[in-house]
Amino acid sequence: MIRNLAKKSWLFGVFATLLVLVLGCFASARPASAARIDDQFRAWLANDLWPEAKAKGISQTTFNAAFDGVTPNLELPGLVMPGEKPKVPKAQHQAEFGAPGAYFSEKTMGAVTAGGRARAGKYAATLAAIEKRYGVPGSVVLAIWGRETGFGRVKLPYDAFTVLGTKAFMSNRKAMFRTELLAALEMVQRGLAPVGAMKSSWAGALGQPQFMPTSFLKHAVDGDGDGRADIWNSAPDALASIASYLAHYGWQRGRDWGFEVTVPANVSCALEGPDRGREISRWERMGIARVSGKPFPSHEAGREGFLLMPAGRLGPAFIATPNFYVLKDYNMSDLYALFIGHAADRIAYGDSRFSHGWQKVDRLYRSDIAAMQRALEKKGYDVGSADGLPGFKTRRSIGDWQARNGRAATCFPDKELVRALR
Repeated sequence: MIRNLAKKSWLFGVFATLLVLVLGCFASARPASAARIDDQFRAWLANDLWPEAKAKGISQTTFNAAFDGVTPNLELPGLVMPGEKPKVPKAQHQAEFGAPGAYFSEKTMGAVTAGGRARAGKYAATLAAIEKRYGVPGSVVLAIWGRETGFGRVKLPYDAFTVLGTKAFMSNRKAMFRTELLAALEMVQRGLAPVGAMKSSWAGALGQPQFMPTSFLKHAVDGDGDGRADIWNSAPDALASIASYLAHYGWQRGRDWGFEVTVPANVSCALEGPDRGREISRWERMGIARVSGKPFPSHEAGREGFLLMPAGRLGPAFIATPNFYVLKDYNMSDLYALFIGHAADRIAYGDSRFSHGWQKVDRLYRSDIAAMQRALEKKGYDVGSADGLPGFKTRRSIGDWQARNGRAATCFPDKELVRALR
């Protein structure tokens, strides 16, 4: 904005004229570019997707109804324009992969836990039946329901076929979204949901549990006894479907998800991970203790547990059970699974915050973390994937490199570490 108009008003006139010309050129060019993508999209539907859909039993009527009026939504994240190569995005769009402490804001956590307790009585019979059938506690199911769609109150704004079609055509994970798109067509073909009901998130997730279409086909169940699985409008169906999903991925009946602990300085944070488990009693002998001061439950002591430090030494630590990683199967994020476990505890036992707080961490671009991961890979470390997301393999690689280079092992990325590894 020009602030010295009184001195040089003539300059504003020149600038405004140029701005109009530039914006006019952009306005005329942008629709033309979008129109070309629209044409390519329609050709892709007809010549690429339709033959496979037809081979899978999708009728022309279903296919046409699903894509009637659909054009690519170029505002969705994770897209790769035709002719370009995928790149690690500079910024991070998903909150569960950002600053750890921010993910556990009391506003969000409090809404989920209070909402869960308020519904525990209302759906007590349904939740008891679900736990008897699947072994998943009602508090866990309520926590997921609350986190995903605010107990069904969040309205899903997107058309699923627009989202899935766009991403199957031009995202950085086209194969995955193509599979989901074909599954969505199967849902309509089988009469499991009409086209008009297929509302989704920006990632194509459906209904109150936020199932991808393949998950709906595998795990959606009838929880209210009306003979159909309606995860959009039936709370019992949504709750039972969540439990069905967790049971399928190995939820262990009767086990906790994990415990907040203190980790002595002589226990390396690089011991974290689901592939470095040991008996919980052995962790205890190493000096790891519950923050409550209570011993680990006797039924857990001889069973496998895993060190979990989502912010390395800059946040709370946990001994997780295999059920934690089942929660992570619902959304591939340590922070998400931890949020659900913690919220479930608060729903079941009352509000209690983490004993150890989340320290402030450096704000880093996802692309900076990816560059650091590539540098660690060149040094022989397994970071999981150089995707800019600091998962457990990246965190423990950081801790190991720090220790080997005479640094305090934090097991979490920071600006100085990014500079040092460039």
